[in-house]
Amino acid sequence: MNIQSENNVITSKIKLKIMLKKKVEDICNRQIEREGYSSNLYLAMASWAETNGFSGVAGWLYAQADEERIHFLKFIKYINERGGKAVIPALKQPGTEYKSVEELFREVLKHEEFITASINEIVGLSLEEKDFNTHNFLQWFVMEQVEEEASVRNILDKVKLVGKNNMYQFDRDILTLRTPAGGGTATA
Repeated sequence: MNIQSENNVITSKIKLKIMLKKKVEDICNRQIEREGYSSNLYLAMASWAETNGFSGVAGWLYAQADEERIHFLKFIKYINERGGKAVIPALKQPGTEYKSVEELFREVLKHEEFITASINEIVGLSLEEKDFNTHNFLQWFVMEQVEEEASVRNILDKVKLVGKNNMYQFDRDILTLRTPAGGGTATA
């Protein structure tokens, strides 16, 4: 065997070792769709809020949509960097009507709980498949979901405190309740 052939064999073995297992690649591609949908969902909610006079709520949701797009991109880049192939999906259209700000944020919380369960499912599979690189990659998302759910629960608590007839101050101050991506304290 010549040196070129040996190098090709070694390169092939290295590629096989760094490639994502098909199951992990597939579930991560599913998460790309879910993160993309999350971004679109929050854009649709922001549009509803903006057209119903809640510019602060809209601002919070626009920022949230941007954050979800970053999550979307993180999964795309990770899959590709690990030797897989990220698939950019068509996204279903989210709902566009809500009865109240409280109902809207209840939907946000429900969606974030769904995303948490989805991330946890990927964590479980990565451990089952002994894919410790993916497990490590996912730890940021695990902590992000803890923060996301806590943030939305905090907002729902505030909405309940002010009541449906006192939304002006809440709408004005909601952006101070945002936790920056990756943790930290709320910004003013």
